[in-house]
Amino acid sequence: MDLNLSDEQRLLRESADRFVAESYDADHRRKMANDPLGFSPLVWKQFAELGWLALPLPEEFGGLGGAVEIGILMEAFGRGLVSEPYVATAVLGAALIARCGTIEQRQASLPKVADGSLKLAFAHSERAARFDLAQVTTSANKTAQGWRLAGSKVAVLDGHAADQIIVSAHIHDHRGPSGRIGLFLVQATTPGLVISDYPRLGGGRACNIELFDVHLPEDVLLGDGSDALPAIEWAVDRAMAALGAEAVGIMQTLLDTTLEYTKIRKQFGRPLSANQVIRHRLADMAMQVDEARSMALRAALKVDAAPIERARAASGAKAKIGRCARFVGEQSIQLHGGMGVTEELEVGAYFKRLVAFDTLFGGSAHHYGRHAQLSRRTVSA
Repeated sequence: MDLNLSDEQRLLRESADRFVAESYDADHRRKMANDPLGFSPLVWKQFAELGWLALPLPEEFGGLGGAVEIGILMEAFGRGLVSEPYVATAVLGAALIARCGTIEQRQASLPKVADGSLKLAFAHSERAARFDLAQVTTSANKTAQGWRLAGSKVAVLDGHAADQIIVSAHIHDHRGPSGRIGLFLVQATTPGLVISDYPRLGGGRACNIELFDVHLPEDVLLGDGSDALPAIEWAVDRAMAALGAEAVGIMQTLLDTTLEYTKIRKQFGRPLSANQVIRHRLADMAMQVDEARSMALRAALKVDAAPIERARAASGAKAKIGRCARFVGEQSIQLHGGMGVTEELEVGAYFKRLVAFDTLFGGSAHHYGRHAQLSRRTVSA
């Protein structure tokens, strides 16, 4: 298999790296951290003009690439600690609409995602689920006029900024619980929908959502009402591959920053990098970054594979990258000394984003367990 980047992919990497280097500096990130929105609408518009919002979409809606191209873009975003709602809108929300929605729903939403006029969020996680995607207690009861939703969701990425929120709920029809999970496209301004947002560790924002007897028209259900759990698992695996690439970009920045610091920081009359022990630690960091990059690429290459193969690749990447990220972050903090956790340097901000990555959609322990369970299913089959 040829793993070299194509000419188009190299151009994408170069343009993304250049944009991030020019647009994201320490002052910009501090400004966004104190902004109620958490990101810049002007930058979001530039994403649309560059074609990045269309990147994950089907070709008929202007799609320009696949999971590998998304990974290239996300790695650049990691280097700049980008806080725009790219994963929530383009990777999760748009993918679910493209996979589950009717032709009319896709035509109504996806072009707006591409031009930046529609921001999406995916509300699925619940307090008692413990990262189990099948555990959904939010209910959607069929009524004469449409649907009535009730329940709560937690840790919704960028839900506060979304124009529409895709809410998962167990469908209850006139016979009672159907055993199917449905996806409902809910306007953020719908009465009974209460959003409580908060800052995420390492930048960006998330929110909790309460649905108090929310009444919706019949056409908000994505697709034909068949069980959406396979689509949810597919979309979350795609998101984990994208976030893994972002973590690699963060780790590479920490490695580069730490290497440069050890060259200029002197102790006992010579640079820190002159010490063999320090060199060994830097070499270990570099190895962890390379291993994480390989796992992120593998997950991206497997996003359209058979469900078990895709899920194993995604969980393996999430678990391995989480361990690598913590090692690189901790080594970077230690080698910078006390300055590593001050506001004067950005090392701490990058480390916080890596800590947040390790828990998002399940930590390393959860995904080691999921990978093992999937492997046993493969062997038994």
